[in-house]
Order: sequence, then C-alpha cells, then structure tokens
Amino acid sequence: MLEIVVVAIIVFAGAVSAVEGTGGEAMEENIRFLFDLNGFVVLRGVLALEEVEAMNKAVDAKIGQAKERTSSVRNTGKDSALAGDGTRGRIDLGGLLGWEGELSEPFRRILAHPRLAVYLNALVGQGYRLDHSPLVIVQRQNVEGFSLHGGPVTQCGDPNPSLQYRYGNGKIINSLLAVSIQLSGQSSEHGGYCVVRGSHKMNFPVPLDMVEGRTNREHLFVPDTKPGDVILFSEATVHGAVPWTAETERRIALYRFAPATNAYGRAYVGWPKEYLEGMSAAQRCVMEPPYNAYLDRDYVDDDGIYVRNPR
Repeated sequence: MLEIVVVAIIVFAGAVSAVEGTGGEAMEENIRFLFDLNGFVVLRGVLALEEVEAMNKAVDAKIGQAKERTSSVRNTGKDSALAGDGTRGRIDLGGLLGWEGELSEPFRRILAHPRLAVYLNALVGQGYRLDHSPLVIVQRQNVEGFSLHGGPVTQCGDPNPSLQYRYGNGKIINSLLAVSIQLSGQSSEHGGYCVVRGSHKMNFPVPLDMVEGRTNREHLFVPDTKPGDVILFSEATVHGAVPWTAETERRIALYRFAPATNAYGRAYVGWPKEYLEGMSAAQRCVMEPPYNAYLDRDYVDDDGIYVRNPR
C-alpha cells in the first residue's frame, strides 16, 4: 500500500471574501502568494451545502450512465503503487451541462459562480473560457488513483507549451486551470487528489518511478477537504490521485478553464446543443471558442456578472 507522508494541512480562513479590485486584482494577497508558491490552493466553503446537495442529487439520478475506466483506459500503469486493488477503475460521469431540467443548473452555475469568478479572472484572465467538458469523478473503496501527470516539462525533458505557469508585471498566467468542486470530503488518511507542490516551476521531468508512486512518496501531498471546498490548481502542477480506502464514495466535479486565446481541448468545435440551451448570458460567454479578448469578446466580471463588450 502506498505510504503518504503529510507534512502540512492547508487551511484558508475567509478564502472567499475578496477585497476591492477588478480584472482579477481582487484575489487576496495570501491566496495569490500560496498559489504562486505551490501551484494550487484550497478555497474553503465556496459552495453552500445546498448547492453541494443539489449536485449530489443530480449525480445520484444519472450515476447509471457513468463509465468505469477498466483495462486499457485505467489511469495507472502496470505495477503502479497507485493502482488500488489492481482491477477496479475510476468512475467517470459526463454530460453535466446538458442534463435535463434542474439537474444541470448547479453545474452550469460554476461557469460564472459569484464566489469563483474573481479567482478565474485572476488566474486565467479576463475572458476566461471553458476548455474541457466537465465531468464528475467517483472513487469507491480500493479503486485506483491516477498516475502523476501534468507539469511544464514533458517526459522527454522538453518544454510543454500547452501546460505553463508564468508570472509577470503583476499578473499570473495559467495556460490551463483546473477547478475541482468537492462534492464529498477527502482526507490524507483515505487518499484522493494529490499534488507535487511547486512542480509548476520545475525544469526536469518527473522520474518514472515517482510517476507511479514508487519513490519520493513524501512529496505526494494530499490536502484535506470538505464538501463545498474547491481546489484550484494549474495543470502545469504535477498531480494525480492516491487509491481511495474509505468505505464512503469520493466525488468531485472537475472543470478546466483556459485563457481567451488558448485551447487545450477541442470540445469548443461543437458543444452539444443541449449544453447551450437555456444558459444565461454569463454562462454562454464562457462557452465561446478561443479568440482574443480585444475582438469584442464578452466576459464575466469578478462578481460573476455578464459584461457585454461594445461593438
């Protein structure tokens, strides 16, 4: 069994109480410092318990459509220390934004959530856009984790232009930002999401034995979270998951956002029409394809309010 040595627990009191500012400048100094230091941050209590409950009820209604990642699509390699029982895989559930009626509403709300937009503007930029189709991830007892992945350097040691973190002129730039909504809690005792802190600034590839959790295990940090917390992490930060050992399910809803001009995924080429039908103007502008913000791109401000650019 993988041994995880936890050297710190991250707690941010009042993490969603923004100060004055616009265009991402309202993100708190402490949050900005910790994200720059570690490549991720845990925001406490972003979602109300009623929002989490609505999401979980929707997942319960759709869980029969979920797919288990088995055989060739497992997330861990052969003989990986992150493989869990070695047979059962992670469970993925997609289509959240297109579910009928009220089932999709709590997931659509994340796109321009009034308690998240300030961080998306600060970490991705004005005109941020949804890059991947979001999904719910479920881990059950003894199910595999996920081999380490991401990072600004490829396994060959070349720069990875698709996954980068930069800071300059007072601005943070992430080419791809993950937003992990905690629908259940996780603890270092039971596993779940793990991260290699500071790896968004690394210059060398992660050793293959570390990728599979066989070495350097003290550097796999598992933050404790509760339902309603949100983990923001740069995809330039090496991350993965540790096998889940608790009897209760672990659930998250995972979103990936990119700057206005960037695209990692190709979902924007043809979002399903049911994703877009009935969306608010704020939500709809986050679904736009990549193009420069100066080209009359509508956007979401720090309060999650739709702003129409002058034509």
